[in-house]
Amino acid sequence: MAKPLQVVVVTPEATILEQEAEFVALPLYDGEIGIAPLHSPLIGRLGYGEMRIKTAAKTLHYYIDGGFVQVVDDVVSVLTNKAVLASKLDIAVAQAQLNSAMTKPVNTPELLAIRDRIVAQARAQIHVAKVASKA
Repeated sequence: MAKPLQVVVVTPEATILEQEAEFVALPLYDGEIGIAPLHSPLIGRLGYGEMRIKTAAKTLHYYIDGGFVQVVDDVVSVLTNKAVLASKLDIAVAQAQLNSAMTKPVNTPELLAIRDRIVAQARAQIHVAKVASKA
């Protein structure tokens, strides 16, 4: 059997997680990627969504807020703006952020981009919280 992955999740504030894993699923900017031991090296741009870390004992669910992932020699390094354990997400807060963003006027391309980012983040948080609550 191949040696396990080493997963490191870092935000600007702190190292959130350093753990061995059997499998990691991450939200890329343009889809989802699964990483198992012996994965080829890569660098990818992260999107907003769920990171799943499967260990021998359980599966951890996190909300990831963009950033980058690097895979080299069975080490998965995740650099993100925010990583929150899915059980700590509040659906009501995310829904309020979504509703607020949808009511803001957008009359410039910059305001439209900001609104779209907030909407994507809120929708991803709601999705991750719902999926994790069923797991």
